[in-house]
Amino acid sequence: MVALTPFKEAADMLMEAGAEKLDNCYQCGLCTGSCPWNQVRSFLVRRIIHQAQLGVIDFESEDLWLCTTCRNCVQRCPRGVEIIDIMKAMRRVITETGTAKIPDSLRLAITNIAGAGNPLGEPPEQRGDWAAPLRLKHKADSSTLYFSCCIPAYEPKVKRVARATAQVLKTSGTDFNILASRENCCGESVRKAGDENLFNSLAEKNIKAFSEAGIKQILVSSPHCYHSFKNEYSKLGADFEVLHIVQYLAPLVSEGKFKFKKEVKKKVAYHDSCYLARHNGIYDEPRRILESIPGIELVELPDVKENTLCCGGGGGRIWMDTKKDERFSDLRIQQALDVGADVLAVSCPYCMLNFEDSLLGFSNTKTVEIKDVVELICEGL
Repeated sequence: MVALTPFKEAADMLMEAGAEKLDNCYQCGLCTGSCPWNQVRSFLVRRIIHQAQLGVIDFESEDLWLCTTCRNCVQRCPRGVEIIDIMKAMRRVITETGTAKIPDSLRLAITNIAGAGNPLGEPPEQRGDWAAPLRLKHKADSSTLYFSCCIPAYEPKVKRVARATAQVLKTSGTDFNILASRENCCGESVRKAGDENLFNSLAEKNIKAFSEAGIKQILVSSPHCYHSFKNEYSKLGADFEVLHIVQYLAPLVSEGKFKFKKEVKKKVAYHDSCYLARHNGIYDEPRRILESIPGIELVELPDVKENTLCCGGGGGRIWMDTKKDERFSDLRIQQALDVGADVLAVSCPYCMLNFEDSLLGFSNTKTVEIKDVVELICEGL
């Protein structure tokens, strides 16, 4: 039997945009069954893949912008279909050909990144302002860079994460640099949204800035920056050691570099972010850190490690609107409350933003705090 493709040109266009394994799909439906969207609404991933195979994609459908690139479906696919690449290819076709409209809020974020180097559209010269209270200065002789991510750099509610990280690095005796206005957005969301040209431009600027500053090692707060620098920039000629901050700090905690003076008497549940966990296999380091802080009782959520529940912020979704009753982050907050956690610990700025937003909709008498793992280290010092 010969498979017919009604609109072969459309299918070929997707293949050229990065959906090379499209034909491997044999429609088992495990992708649809494992997608977190189907916990809050209907999202038929299998149907989208089959439409792509036939070349009959509805480029106007909002479904093409729902994928959070959490990798749950890819992890379970028996044929090794890179479903994220297929979704990204469809978005790339839209972006490069103007076939359909990009969601307004995402388009604004991309425009801001292209013009100001950050999705919030804030002045580039203010990128390093978060460090002012710590009196951090550029060190020409330091080859270690702390790259905060755009959200901790500019978002008032999350600047505390960058400051806590810098404080912990100083306490550990780490000699590190910040490049402030010379940094640009890593471009991870841009690439998942289909704008390959802008991603390449951002990567080239960052690689040039890092190289000129003599950077050999990059420490990051965001799993999305980590993924871009480690797995994508390296394909563009970058040669830096990239570590998420929990990877860097876990050995230092184990070696006794931090002298904890206070007990943090809280029950803490740790949330595995998709890009730290499923995408990059980093599960144990944040837990080791939390277990080392005096007073903390670490409890596990129902969905953890490779089975973690996505917060909903990946794939550019952090810049798109999500209906109140369709937020994965609401489900996660409820899970944290159900296990009696005082704190939901995170290691990702996107997760922090989504969980903070979800908390606003909870009217429980008992609530939960959202804190970065590094903030909890600071509490114990």
